[in-house]
Amino acid sequence: MNVLNIIATVDPKSGGPIEGLRLSAEKMGDWGHRSEIVSLDDPSERFLGEVSLPVHACGGHGRRGFPFQLTDRIRRNAHRFDVAVIHGLWNWASLGGWLALRQAGLPYVQIVHGMMDPWFGHAYPAKQLAKQVVWTLAQGRALRDARAVLFTTEEERRLASGTFSGYRYCEEVVRYGIAEPPPSSEAQLCAFQAAVPRLNSRPYLLFLSRIHEKKGCDLLIEAFARIAGHAPDLQVVLAGPDQSGLRPRLQAQADRLGVGSRLHWTGMLQGDAKWGAFRGADAFILPSHQENFGIAVAEALVCAVPVLITDKVNIWPQVKASGGGLVEVDTVDGVSRLLEQWLQLQGDRKQGMRVAARRCYEKHFQIDAAAQSLLDVLHRAVGRG
Repeated sequence: MNVLNIIATVDPKSGGPIEGLRLSAEKMGDWGHRSEIVSLDDPSERFLGEVSLPVHACGGHGRRGFPFQLTDRIRRNAHRFDVAVIHGLWNWASLGGWLALRQAGLPYVQIVHGMMDPWFGHAYPAKQLAKQVVWTLAQGRALRDARAVLFTTEEERRLASGTFSGYRYCEEVVRYGIAEPPPSSEAQLCAFQAAVPRLNSRPYLLFLSRIHEKKGCDLLIEAFARIAGHAPDLQVVLAGPDQSGLRPRLQAQADRLGVGSRLHWTGMLQGDAKWGAFRGADAFILPSHQENFGIAVAEALVCAVPVLITDKVNIWPQVKASGGGLVEVDTVDGVSRLLEQWLQLQGDRKQGMRVAARRCYEKHFQIDAAAQSLLDVLHRAVGRG
């Protein structure tokens, strides 16, 4: 099978969609299926060379205006593919891809990637009104025309129901997952230590995600300040790109609360430094207000690291049932309870949670099962023609 993937950007700083695309496509490639990507990235971007799949960068990412180059490329090359996958909503790659695929007659599925979660409407009501207009004019029609609209958890599908009105579409829930990381090595720990020289081998909680309003970094800082006196050696490592300029405000908050010196900001970690960060952490924490899946959570689980998350991370039911982590609500009090419960656990309980975390990954989030789930949907999409 030849699969065309349409996505706004393949920049790893953009978060989970490109990582999920890459991992599934690489696994399907092991089984003999070929995947290519068309994006709105500038062809001169250095990160294009880091993607193991063929990428056709058409330019226009972040600009306003219809993506004529992208639609033209899709129309001219559609005959080479059996099926397409559109990743995400509310961008020109998604809408331009829909129009080009419809004109070419190529069947497609659409992966929502959490972009229909009602949290966005509560947080940005003006944008929600604009999205309803776009939904009525184009985006809803794109989902209606898809052979299937894909959600990565049942919780994500449930939350999306009724968020926008005007069109019906065929819903399916597919598995999602990650590949096994490289084996643990001294090089990983050294790379991480080089990225955080002030840490000095002290115990730490790891936050590894984009520095964004929806991730709840402010909740983490406030909650950590409440319990800091009970764990004087404990540190917090915040690893991730700050694309919205939020970090100075968060640093000021931490300084005001007296914990600024115990927070370590690393920027985005990749390769050995990232895996060293996971493997050295006491626990992983993600106090998000909205997370359709949370690839970083699965990355912690695969490394046998307990996870402390909110019930807005949509894989929380699997985490809670497995015993591989703790779950609370996305408020300062809720995140404070997460940290308090973690500190109260004895050594044998924490070790048991590490074992349970790894088992949670093996049961729910292995890449083979995730890729097969997507492949099954793609075969059905072709057959529905």
